Amino acid sequence: VQLQASGGGLVQAGGSLRLSCAASGRTFRGHAVAWFRQAPGRDRDFVAAIDRTGGGIYYADSVKGRFTISRDNARITVYLQMNNLRPEDTAVYYCTAAPSVINSNLASQTAYAYWGQGTQVTVSS
Repeated sequence: VQLQASGGGLVQAGGSLRLSCAASGRTFRGHAVAWFRQAPGRDRDFVAAIDRTGGGIYYADSVKGRFTISRDNARITVYLQMNNLRPEDTAVYYCTAAPSVINSNLASQTAYAYWGQGTQVTVSS
């Protein structure tokens, strides 16, 4: 499964961006989908996840109240709406998916089988 992330860019602090993640040739039906991010010189960190049913949504504490993960009804695209962006949100954002992830593992990158190429988000102060 190939994932394509898009929507990154340069934005001023306080601004918004919406990232999209699409799976080529298939839907996300039955898959958990998550966003991770990696800033220069840092480890890849969990940002948000939606479980395979769509009923469980989880966020890193650093983005709660500012970011929203969602997916369309056809389960073709997963979105990450990012509001009130801060310079510390600057990173390459990756989407990832897996067919079977228990909810307690949704924040663990080792639980995911498929990764997109990443999209750069830069927030200027």
